[in-house]
Amino acid sequence: MTEKTMKEMQNEVDAYIGQFKEGYFSPLAMLARMTEELGELSREVNHYYGEKPKKSSEKEQTIEEEMGDMLFVLICFANSLNIDLQEAHNRVMEKFNTRDKDRWTRIDNEE
Repeated sequence: MTEKTMKEMQNEVDAYIGQFKEGYFSPLAMLARMTEELGELSREVNHYYGEKPKKSSEKEQTIEEEMGDMLFVLICFANSLNIDLQEAHNRVMEKFNTRDKDRWTRIDNEE
């Protein structure tokens, strides 16, 4: 599979959603969907890394699948609000690289 830019992913999701009369859900419904997907991701992380093993009757899911679901809903949410996720990412990275640049302990590059 080829790598995609965030813009390409947003366009791909928009094309997919655009083929249905219902279109994007409302912002509140989208937030509810994102919360639901986050719960499913949390459950998988807990099964793999926590103290609650999966029941034998539970369907196998992976953390990767659940992150993919989260990403899809996040892209839908952004598209529905006309938010460019690449620009949002650039802004948050600028914030981390300026305001928070000395917040964490850096790894020393010993030679």
